[in-house]
Amino acid sequence: MKLKPTMNEVITTPKISFVVADETMNERPYRVIIENDDVTAMDFVVMVLTGIFALSLDTAVQVMLTAHQHGEALVTVLPYQDATERVYEAHALARSNGYPLRFYLEPDGSA
Repeated sequence: MKLKPTMNEVITTPKISFVVADETMNERPYRVIIENDDVTAMDFVVMVLTGIFALSLDTAVQVMLTAHQHGEALVTVLPYQDATERVYEAHALARSNGYPLRFYLEPDGSA
């Protein structure tokens, strides 16, 4: 291991870039999408949709069935911070119960 560079060596420091969420990003609406999988129990999905995303029972069942039949479904549209927190909570609950349930976010173009 060299401790000091010689006269002909150049020391470079890596450039690190950060994405800082500004207030407009946090307020911008994002679509929360659920993806279908062949493992997660349907009643567990409905429980997550009602408990974490505050959907009514009828709406949660419809979202779950749409995802089951079409591969994915729109759950809700929320501000970015709220959407990411709920998705994180849903993923953590699913993993702790042994399910691969997945959600993702996409910017909402209707706003």
